[in-house]
Amino acid sequence: MLLGTQKINSANHLEIGGCDTVDLAARFGTPLYVMDEAMIRERCRAYKSSFASEYGDAAVAYASKAFIVTAMCRIIDQEGLWLDVASAGELYTAKCAGFPMDRILFHGNFKSPAELEMAVENDVFCVVPDSFVELDRLNAIAQ
Repeated sequence: MLLGTQKINSANHLEIGGCDTVDLAARFGTPLYVMDEAMIRERCRAYKSSFASEYGDAAVAYASKAFIVTAMCRIIDQEGLWLDVASAGELYTAKCAGFPMDRILFHGNFKSPAELEMAVENDVFCVVPDSFVELDRLNAIAQ
C-alpha cells in the first residue's frame, strides 16, 4: 500500500518524494527516517479544511510528541497549524525553528517549575495546567 508520493521506481526500489530509498540508505545509513513532505502538507490542509467546514475558524494543533524536529515545526508553521508541546525539549525545538509562540499550547503531565518558567519567559500562548498545584505554581511564576 503506497501512500502520498511513494512509488516503486524503474529499479524496483521504493521512492518517496522523488528520492530512491536505497540511495538514501547508502548515503545516510540505516535506520533512516524518511518523511513525505508533500503528504504531510496535504494532511495538514485536509485537517484544517475539515475543521473549518464544520466549525469555522478552528485552530488545529499538531501534537509534537508524534514527531518533532525543526523542519517539522517549520512545515506546521507554514501550513498555519498550532503546535501542542508537552516538554521543555519540544518547546526548545519549536523555538529553534522560529515557531510563533502565540500558536503554542503547552500540555503535559507534571510540568516542572523550569518548564513553566520557560513557557512564561517565551510567551507561550497557553499553558494547560495538569493540577491545581501546577496552576498555583504557574500563577506564581507569571507574576
